[in-house]
Amino acid sequence: MAEVKLKNIKKVYPLAGDEKKNKKHAKKNDEEKKVNLQITDEGVVAVQEFSLDIKDKEFIVLVGPSGCGKSTTLRMIAGLEDISGGELYIDDKLCNDVEPKDRDIAMVFQNYALYPHMTVYENMAFPLEIQKATKQEIDKKVKEAAETLDITQYLDRKPKNLSGGQRQRVAIGRAIVRDPKVLLMDEPLSNLDAKLRNQMRAEIIKLREKINTTFIYVTHDQTEAMTLGDRIVVMKDGFIQQIGTPQEVFNHPLNLFVAGFIGTPQMNYFDARLIKKNGKYAVDAYGEVVVLSDDKQKRLSALNVEEQDVILGVRPDHITLAEKGCIEGKVDVAELMGASEHLHLRVADKDVIVIVPTEGADEAFNKKTVKITFSGNTCHVFSKDTYNNLEY
Repeated sequence: MAEVKLKNIKKVYPLAGDEKKNKKHAKKNDEEKKVNLQITDEGVVAVQEFSLDIKDKEFIVLVGPSGCGKSTTLRMIAGLEDISGGELYIDDKLCNDVEPKDRDIAMVFQNYALYPHMTVYENMAFPLEIQKATKQEIDKKVKEAAETLDITQYLDRKPKNLSGGQRQRVAIGRAIVRDPKVLLMDEPLSNLDAKLRNQMRAEIIKLREKINTTFIYVTHDQTEAMTLGDRIVVMKDGFIQQIGTPQEVFNHPLNLFVAGFIGTPQMNYFDARLIKKNGKYAVDAYGEVVVLSDDKQKRLSALNVEEQDVILGVRPDHITLAEKGCIEGKVDVAELMGASEHLHLRVADKDVIVIVPTEGADEAFNKKTVKITFSGNTCHVFSKDTYNNLEY
């Protein structure tokens, strides 16, 4: 029910006194020690150059490793953190200095943040009481939200008598009773076990279909990002790495970090060389020469990419076993995963994972070495200097 626009948002945490004294020493050691977040005279830059237009009723997921700035960004949207630079608009209204209570947003926290002395009904009714809604209106909205989340039978219970999944539903219910313009969710499933996480993911997808609001969801779990988001924003060290639909980010990673972060198991990397063969781009990996697909040819040609040493990326399920070929791997471990087998290989000095169907894989298991290959439309070529995908 709202468009959200972030324009060049920046968040700086000022340095404490001791940290300022040590800043000079940190500069000397910058080459030896890799610092994740940029440190300036202003302080530690947790988020910078963050620009994003979120459409009405869109489900956006901010994803990245711990410390990348995703929760800080969410808290700035909520008004729980001051914005050091840039502009935040909610429905074309500048909200940098608007109080959290006046932004018409709701937030679901990682630790539920339920009031232990209140019943489920009282927890969900509390934000409406603060708004001075009538008893009839409160009762109607609480019961509607409880029915939507299938927690009607728990309305008289207190949080201590609920499971983790039930508590999270109550926390979501308390957030949606106000019909907020924007619903913010900060790693809401991280405290749940694997089975409950799967169930709650499905519940959130169903909830999204039932309520008309804009979702902004933060997680470090790329599975949640891929299954929930209309678009995902991949972050690292305070910077946006890539914005796109889950399929776009999976199939067309802009750099080595995105390629490795999105996808399970992680993408395999090989030392290779980008060459031109009969006027077409190809990759040479350990003597195995594979001509790239037509789409990749067009993108590389448009950028006039020259022959060079590259990092070749191929996902585990895009590698196939071959009877003939130049890439040979030693089988270290073979894992049975039900419908598929995960072969852990040693290729030259690289650890490589290959996913093969269980049917017909017995022969591969009995071998100490196997030959592998890949196609020209599923591999990615990254610069050894910038780590960027050479196609973009």
